[in-house]
Amino acid sequence: MFKGIGTTELIIILVIVFLLFGASRLPQIGSSMGQALRGFKSAVTGEDDKKVKKTTTRTARKKEEKT
Repeated sequence: MFKGIGTTELIIILVIVFLLFGASRLPQIGSSMGQALRGFKSAVTGEDDKKVKKTTTRTARKKEEKT
């Protein structure tokens, strides 16, 4: 994947990212990237659709019980 990028280049890129965003923002950026990748993966595999259907039926049942 990164055949053209060596260790030195990766370190330089990481230093530039660190200088641009700072130490306080890096964990937030990593967390957001992880959530985005998980969301993409679940959308591709279709797991998200199954969870939505289960949640929708549970919500509908709760609403019926209240009325």
